[in-house]
Amino acid sequence: MLYRVTHQTAYAYDREVSVSHHVVQLRPRELPWQRCLSHQLCVRPDPGVEASRTDYFGNHSVLVTLETAHREFEVIAGSLVEVLPRPSLAAVETPAWESVAAACGAPGWGDAAAAGEFRFESPWVPQRPEIGAWAAESFAPGRGWLAAMADLNARIHRDFVFDGTATTVTTPLAEVFAKRRGVCQDFAHVMLAAARAMGLPARYVSGYLETLPPPGNARLVGADASHAWIAAWCPGLGWVDFDPTNDLLPSDRHVTVAWGRDFGDVSPVRGVLLGSGDHRIRVSVDVEAVDAGASDDGGRSQSQSQSQSFSTPA
Repeated sequence: MLYRVTHQTAYAYDREVSVSHHVVQLRPRELPWQRCLSHQLCVRPDPGVEASRTDYFGNHSVLVTLETAHREFEVIAGSLVEVLPRPSLAAVETPAWESVAAACGAPGWGDAAAAGEFRFESPWVPQRPEIGAWAAESFAPGRGWLAAMADLNARIHRDFVFDGTATTVTTPLAEVFAKRRGVCQDFAHVMLAAARAMGLPARYVSGYLETLPPPGNARLVGADASHAWIAAWCPGLGWVDFDPTNDLLPSDRHVTVAWGRDFGDVSPVRGVLLGSGDHRIRVSVDVEAVDAGASDDGGRSQSQSQSQSFSTPA
């Protein structure tokens, strides 16, 4: 599939901001099944400093500094992305989940050791005993890794209610788990906490999901949203993606932008500013299939306005 993705984030400040620094992570990654054919980034007002870099996780980041007073800040990213179907794992047999956990916890080098750093709690995904106890139902002794992870994926989809009003981007994991309500970011964090509680490496993935309107309704430009899911590691397979919001293994409808320990590592736009007063954020996302023959079922991808900003009084 070929997708044209447009992501717009606009900040409006109640008072003038003297200086602001931002990190933008909106360029889709290059992967065996995904190619970013083109990418443009427009920042308004024009930044005094703009520099690109690759972060610790291999994500493309743009560092932006505005050194003149401003009341508004806008980022518009446009990408053309080709996404290929991934091989089916339906007939794949995997080792018992305990052996995967043991391999990643053993000292050494190589892929298992590299994946092992994703076994630990992180700022947005602290250890929660209640989540570990709940997760254990999916991880019977000797159960295959893939079967256990797929069951966990399905249970989150079944036990949690998709509700765009139940949480905000900063709602703690414990509250999400207690409410059993939230959006894709919340469900990804729950699945990360559950997998890590069993000693399994799992990372947060941000991106987009092609969504289609209900039959008879027109497709609304800009009505899509960022999406989030997770990837977990298994010997022989490497990193395998799971989408608990929709209970599926991502394929050619998911566009991958960035990954990290949790949402904090991959926020599309985050930053600090020198100023005071409140601010408002408006996010518009459009994911359009360029070629014909798009999938015939919709997907849930609503999320909160996934941006972070921090202010320092002038």
